[in-house]
Amino acid sequence: MAPGNHHGGGRRGGQRRVKANPSDAEAGNRDGHPDDDRGRADQSQHTDLLQAGRTLAASDAEKAPAPLLEEFAALGIRVRRAEPVFPPRPGYGAAGTPCVVRANHFLARFVDEGLHHYDVTISPDPTPKGGYREVMSKLVSENQHTEFGGRFPAYDGRDSLFTAGALPFDTKEFEVTLSACVDKRRMRGRKYKVVIKHAAGISLLQLRMLLAGYPTDIPAQALQVLDNVLRDVVFNKRDDMEYIAVGRSFFSQKLGCAKDGTLGAEAWKGLYESIRPMQNGVSVLVDVSSSVFIQPLLLIDFVQKTLKIDVLNRKLTKPEHAKLLKAVRGVRIEVTHRGSERRKYRITGLSVNPTKVLSFKSPSGATKTVIDYFREKYNLKLKFNFLPCLNVGSEQKPVYLPIEVCKIVPRQRYQKKLDGSQVSTLMKSTCQFQPEQLSICQVVESKQYNSTKRANEFGIDVDDKCTVNARVLPPPNLKYHDSGSEKTWSPMNGYWNMKDKKVVNGAKIRNWACVNFCEDLSKNAVEQFCFKLAEMSRTTGVELADLKLPVLTARPDQVEDDIRICYQEAQKELRDQKIDLLLAILPDNNGSLYGNVCHRIHSFFTSVTYMSRLMLLLTTGNIKKICETDIGVMSQCCRKSIVFTKYNKILANIAIKINGKAGGRNSVFEDAQKSLPVVSNKPTIIFGAHVTHPSAVDHSAPSIASVVASQDWHEVDKYNGVVRAQGQREEMIGGLEDMVKELLHAFEKESNRKPQQLIFYRDGISGSQLKQVFEKEIPEIEKAWKVLYNNEEPQITFIAVQKRHSLMLFPNDNNKRHNSNMKNVEPGTVVDSEICHPAEFDFFLCSYAEIKGPSHPVQYLVLRDDNNFTADELQALTNNLCYTHASSTKATTIAPPAHYARKLAQRAHLYLAQGPDVAKAVGSRSATAPAGGLKQLPEIKDELKRSMFYC
Repeated sequence: MAPGNHHGGGRRGGQRRVKANPSDAEAGNRDGHPDDDRGRADQSQHTDLLQAGRTLAASDAEKAPAPLLEEFAALGIRVRRAEPVFPPRPGYGAAGTPCVVRANHFLARFVDEGLHHYDVTISPDPTPKGGYREVMSKLVSENQHTEFGGRFPAYDGRDSLFTAGALPFDTKEFEVTLSACVDKRRMRGRKYKVVIKHAAGISLLQLRMLLAGYPTDIPAQALQVLDNVLRDVVFNKRDDMEYIAVGRSFFSQKLGCAKDGTLGAEAWKGLYESIRPMQNGVSVLVDVSSSVFIQPLLLIDFVQKTLKIDVLNRKLTKPEHAKLLKAVRGVRIEVTHRGSERRKYRITGLSVNPTKVLSFKSPSGATKTVIDYFREKYNLKLKFNFLPCLNVGSEQKPVYLPIEVCKIVPRQRYQKKLDGSQVSTLMKSTCQFQPEQLSICQVVESKQYNSTKRANEFGIDVDDKCTVNARVLPPPNLKYHDSGSEKTWSPMNGYWNMKDKKVVNGAKIRNWACVNFCEDLSKNAVEQFCFKLAEMSRTTGVELADLKLPVLTARPDQVEDDIRICYQEAQKELRDQKIDLLLAILPDNNGSLYGNVCHRIHSFFTSVTYMSRLMLLLTTGNIKKICETDIGVMSQCCRKSIVFTKYNKILANIAIKINGKAGGRNSVFEDAQKSLPVVSNKPTIIFGAHVTHPSAVDHSAPSIASVVASQDWHEVDKYNGVVRAQGQREEMIGGLEDMVKELLHAFEKESNRKPQQLIFYRDGISGSQLKQVFEKEIPEIEKAWKVLYNNEEPQITFIAVQKRHSLMLFPNDNNKRHNSNMKNVEPGTVVDSEICHPAEFDFFLCSYAEIKGPSHPVQYLVLRDDNNFTADELQALTNNLCYTHASSTKATTIAPPAHYARKLAQRAHLYLAQGPDVAKAVGSRSATAPAGGLKQLPEIKDELKRSMFYC
């Protein structure tokens, strides 16, 4: 059954039509095509199509006027979209409080008289890379009003040229001469041969069909051309900003710069931009990005910052020499000892010997030391002769330059691995609310898109209005145990606490042990902490007994052995009674013990000194791995600083984490019928899935696929999980059928009923992978259902969860409903019009309270919907689920099923980040696959498989 065709006998059965957005009624045609005043001759017949498109059902594409279909066929454009066809939008949501927010999307208009793409070949290759634009700029300036027939093309900086209207030729060869200036003398310029050949005409008709609501393929080629045109407009308007193009972003020091005073690097602000189709037309998405650049220091200062030592009076050690070589290789420098003549070079290496013993053969054949050469030639006495020289030649024919006569050329990206303190500096500079002068809206209001010659050539007009209609969904009412003072609670601003509340179902933990890994933490302090934690747990409703065992101690460099010994001692003390919990007290800065960041081992490569990194990874092992794959006991880790906390809310938070892991339930919805639309009507199982991949430097670890599913309809609070290893960097989940069958069995066993409908939140896929997921993963789910339930057709709602996009939402200045600091939109803010897909069923939701930086909503896109959700129902369900996380008193960023799946996959990667292979990875900076293939994922112990130990 195609996902767009639903059973006529459903709750809202029958085919659903795409409804017009009420906000468009008075907006006129804002999609940027027919109503601008440029008077394009071929727009008239498409204007009516676009204006009518809002009220057309996606299925009505079959009824498009025959002349239009013939025109598309003649241009080779498919009107009927190839399978898969995702469900059309069932209408727009109305629940919640209406509000207006600002977004970093801006409506745009472009020329519509025919875009053309030309292939460009320049030989020989210009150097540096910026030379390509220099060659093309001169070619256009010399030939625009002659050979180019008045056209002013856009250039992608390499091999493509775009024009608004055809050039007078199909293929033509040009010769361009660039003059050069050396030693203040005008030298003979270098000649380049440029061949321009017509590649294709680019039609925007298919883009119009998409914007009108027809289910056509996304016209990637047209969007790519518009993207390139817009980039060239911005790149060539660099009179005040001096942009540097990096991928889709443009960086300028004048946009903002965070300098790191100790390491010679600085974070520059930049602008990211791309063209997107949306309901109101084509839009320009503008975002603030950041990248790291090398400070243009004297090279001797850079050396001192890099090595962090006094390098003036001694020879470098071998590790220092290696570190410096890695830092400077590939960096462009200019000399400072030749007056106004600043020759530029690229560093290829360092001399092995220091400058004071370095010599070379002069053209006359005589041997001369570097020190003597600079003294005689430039009357310069070298001060830092203990340092090596730079090699700016080749290994066979070295050309030496003393470090002290060199300066780093400005505007160079930092291409090396970032130091931990550099990462911290960059994060602090980027995770901030943008000051007014860096406002994205103000960047667009500066008219840099509209006021240039090239913008006029392509008819570019970007609207500087960025307001969007939104709604704030109400939070659900949560139910706590009746014995607490607060029996129900309505969360405000996306977070709450456990004050005066008791969990609905408290887990029972009779026997537990505490292991202290902090050598400077007294036994008495740990015992007092354990007593307070047990007392607060019982106050919160979790039946955590007092600690019966003495506090055990372990060394942080012997985790694996000591954990086993401590566990055996505890079992012996309890006469082999079951231990329900192991509480570990960890040093404050020892993240590798916990392992929460060990799945990103490569981040350790530069965060601390090399030897301490090595010791951490080789000796600490991983508490979670041992407890969950070896011993089979639930664990809870706490930092040393928490031992001395005076805040009961911190202890209460630990208590509910333990409760969630041990099978308890913290809260439920007060009104399940209201808070779980569709789900509460009949037994429903809710899945979440995620695939996580190893780091780029790890070639030995597999990708990890995890699938979780709810087990307790209709509370939908407890989840089981299944995790599997698969081929490295494979995004599609392998063996999904078996994973789904296992979780369906678990649901039946726990709920004593068969599920009647299935909701699936698939996290971590990009837009380009949606078709693959639709064609490969959804059929696997169907197979699992049919095998278990006598070939019965499953009722599936499959939702792709996407966080990796650049859309941001900001509170509108005049909107008083937003939180008091006016920095971010409220939790529950949802947008399903204007900036969403022109035809498909999607929405953007900010379910959580963003603390640092602007709000990045999560996009939910429905790939299949047999359960006939309305927009309001799916948005409310997703938002309400975000208040049910098992170990938190704040709304989650994404729906908990997807969040749990992500955490479980990351936990499995943590298991692979331990053992002897880690030493190999640390020592070589890259882990290679073992002889037998990829690492094997250890099995999770049966005692924990059906618990939420990962939450």
